[in-house]
Amino acid sequence: MNPVLSKELRQRFRNYKGMLVLFIYLLILGSFTLGFMYLNWQHTAVTFNPEQSFSVFAVLTVFQLVLLGFVIPGLTAGAISGERERQTLNVLLITELSPLKIITGKMLSATAFTGLLLLASLPLYGLILLFGGINPLQLLNIFGFYLVTIFLFAAIGITCSTFFKRTGVSTVVAYGLVAFIGAGTGFLAIFVELITPHPYPMGDAPIAPIVSPESIYYYQLVVQYLLAINPVAVLMGILEGGNIPGIGTSEKLMLPYWAIYSLFYLSISVLMLLGSARRLNPLRKK
Repeated sequence: MNPVLSKELRQRFRNYKGMLVLFIYLLILGSFTLGFMYLNWQHTAVTFNPEQSFSVFAVLTVFQLVLLGFVIPGLTAGAISGERERQTLNVLLITELSPLKIITGKMLSATAFTGLLLLASLPLYGLILLFGGINPLQLLNIFGFYLVTIFLFAAIGITCSTFFKRTGVSTVVAYGLVAFIGAGTGFLAIFVELITPHPYPMGDAPIAPIVSPESIYYYQLVVQYLLAINPVAVLMGILEGGNIPGIGTSEKLMLPYWAIYSLFYLSISVLMLLGSARRLNPLRKK
């Protein structure tokens, strides 16, 4: 096993801080879910109602994505910069470990701990599944989406920790990038949708449209690609069976939303890790 990964796993899973993070994570997630269930069912009989069960399931799924966006950068943004601040990074670099092994060891330990958070949340999903109306296969798709997103957020945190010397700066930049991916791409999609020209102004229909259909097609294509790389939009698409509410299916794209999301961000994450390893290499050319 990678020595860095082995050391980090022991520290994360045997340290009381790791258990404290797990406790707080489940406390927040469980309180929010049970509170929403109470508000949703306080005036109705607790019977089989697929719509109510699905609404609780959807809220829990989206809220967990938000929590992951807060937790993962906090776990990874100080991985390398913290070693630099403790003046132990040079010790790691003079060992037989390559910079890539150091990077991957730090990242895999964070993703393994985040995977533990996901597994610990399964009883909450099981509680909702008891009320029916949820397809278990849909739950598997959502957890697959979570794994890709965890890998992405962890790669962002590790990259920021490598490129910035201070943990504080690295953390702020990592949270900013995660916020841009989660909200910025969605706002850009809305903006492009708003500025998309229409063939006929003011509802009139002249003999010839003032904008070619090809131009409108490219605007709509940009909107769909922006939604395909937005975690919230893709998650809603998975919940709705492949349709993003208000947009519909990805008929203009060659692949479904989730496939574009996975391929794009997995490729970006690998490139970020390779760039971080090169940045960490003391023998690189300046």
